[in-house]
Amino acid sequence: MLSTSIRAIAYDRYGPPEVLRETTLPKPVPAPGEVLVRMRALSVNGGELAMRAGRLLPFSGKRFPKTIGLDLVGEVVEPGSSRFAPGELVWGAGRSMNTAAEYVAVPADRIDHVPAGLDPVRAAALPVGTTAITALRDKARLKPGERLLVRGATGGVGYVAVQLGKAMGAHVTGLTSAKNLDLATELGADVALDYRNPGELGRFDVILDTVGSDPAAFRRLLTRRGRMVAISFDLDHPVRTLGYLAAHSPLRTRWVRFFSGNPKAELFAELSRWVTAGAIRPVVDRVFPLSELAKAHQALEDGGVRGKVVVEVS
Repeated sequence: MLSTSIRAIAYDRYGPPEVLRETTLPKPVPAPGEVLVRMRALSVNGGELAMRAGRLLPFSGKRFPKTIGLDLVGEVVEPGSSRFAPGELVWGAGRSMNTAAEYVAVPADRIDHVPAGLDPVRAAALPVGTTAITALRDKARLKPGERLLVRGATGGVGYVAVQLGKAMGAHVTGLTSAKNLDLATELGADVALDYRNPGELGRFDVILDTVGSDPAAFRRLLTRRGRMVAISFDLDHPVRTLGYLAAHSPLRTRWVRFFSGNPKAELFAELSRWVTAGAIRPVVDRVFPLSELAKAHQALEDGGVRGKVVVEVS
């Protein structure tokens, strides 16, 4: 008899990583246009930590229980689209926070095929790269020869942005922790600096801010036609920080834009092209089983992560 239930991770209250627990949920039934995917791996993202801790209440609400997990790598079970066949390995983004589970039903336009040669664990370190593509290619319109500064250069988005910026022909400066300067250089940064004591930084045509604190200080580093793209904001001062970002978004010079990624299949296909060309490679810090998702969250909260923390679903 086929099982009608699956293992998943959920939480009944906001709090530290320990609120995450393993539970049993009904196996998802894909709606028309959806693909049923057997999960193989996912990574842990900063937004999920903030959601679980209750720091994004305007977006997350107070209804429980809640599931968690945004990106996905898995095998197609029920295609739901002529683009896919059973057994194919795909990656993408779930429709909601629900991918920390054995199975997930996902709209076909939110997934694409994993590049040949990538195993599920390494592939799971890369879906967030779609955010770097949107930030540098679409928002900032980074050009060859321009000076790019990446804050958080060895974190989940930053480590891909350093590689992508270099592949796009920019001169890349990466800000990271002292112990990760070697990784920033390996990824292609022309200059790698300790964010605690960076010295004189100079001016930049494009700044990608994955940290979110003190945006005014970094905007002052822009050239007259410089552009700053933020994918995070200061959770300790959300109103003030988001207000600053909004106020400087319409400007024609030294503008600042904030966005939250909502990737579709086309972006994952673009990511695949960069990976296949050898311009972007995955960096996996640690791997945890699904049952230890709380430990994966704690590892990311402890800081200093090199690349991505990945959760394997076996």
